[in-house]
Amino acid sequence: MKKILLFITLVLSSVLVKAQTQLAFPFQGGSPIMSRFFKDSLVVSPEIIKKKATGTAVFKFTADDKGTIKKIIVYYADDAILVVPIIEALKKSNHKWIIPDHEKLHDFILPFSISFNAPANASNATIKAAFDYYSKRRPIISYNQVPLEAATLLPSVTVSYDLSE
Repeated sequence: MKKILLFITLVLSSVLVKAQTQLAFPFQGGSPIMSRFFKDSLVVSPEIIKKKATGTAVFKFTADDKGTIKKIIVYYADDAILVVPIIEALKKSNHKWIIPDHEKLHDFILPFSISFNAPANASNATIKAAFDYYSKRRPIISYNQVPLEAATLLPSVTVSYDLSE
């Protein structure tokens, strides 16, 4: 009887210990460093500034055990113009990703939000240009089933750029 109680106690304690294990943040340095890295690395193109583009883009990418990005997939983007600078910034993040020890590849989902800081006295032309972009944008949408498997959702990266009148 004592052996059975001891066995049950060991099993329950191992379950509790396993439940408390947490993964480290998957970017070297943590969440604030990741946000700062992408804000510094994401170069807003002159075309984005000219069109006064804003929007959201959601990416899924795969990192290997060395932190190298192997595959990048666009799940959603408000417009194709937003995708290119984000992909370039993701490529700069090679060797900075940390995956769990028991895996060879790991998937991450990373949302981006790009917006502009309007000048204090925005002219009608600026407002009209922003509205024109919004009304003519062409979203990239996944119409097929999107397999998520064992992906880690990361906090959204918010990037803002300044407009000049």
